[in-house]
Amino acid sequence: MTIDTSAIEQEALAPTELPTEEAPPPAPRFILYLEGPEYARNLRQLTLWTHHVLLPVYGREITSAAPWCSRWWEHREAIAQLHGLWLAWADLTGPGSPLNGPANWHRDYLSPVMQSLRDPEGPFAGCKPGSHRSKDQPPVDALDPFGPPPAPTGR
Repeated sequence: MTIDTSAIEQEALAPTELPTEEAPPPAPRFILYLEGPEYARNLRQLTLWTHHVLLPVYGREITSAAPWCSRWWEHREAIAQLHGLWLAWADLTGPGSPLNGPANWHRDYLSPVMQSLRDPEGPFAGCKPGSHRSKDQPPVDALDPFGPPPAPTGR
């Protein structure tokens, strides 16, 4: 009696299917591109990181030469800069980051961002502890100066 081994041989030669892994989470997007719940979720994560990591370790004394706003989240420039700093921190200090990642983060990201934010003419100019001051946007003559001309108005 002979055994037909052709089916067994074909199965052995067929490519094996590897178990499917879950797709990695999408790369984080810059906060200024987000809206609604996604924006709120990212702002909350940024706030937690800022209040529990950044400020306890790197928050220096507030002076007129180095202001800080206790309501920093009301300054869109501060949100943008801190979000970029947070993304770089996650990339350069997280699991799998290079050993020199933290040093690079301090040199290339932390110092320039904190100097910019805390500059006396920066986004927190005029803010004092417990006193937030909103900033006016610079005026522009036309919202879209290179777009199609506005439709003529009937007189």
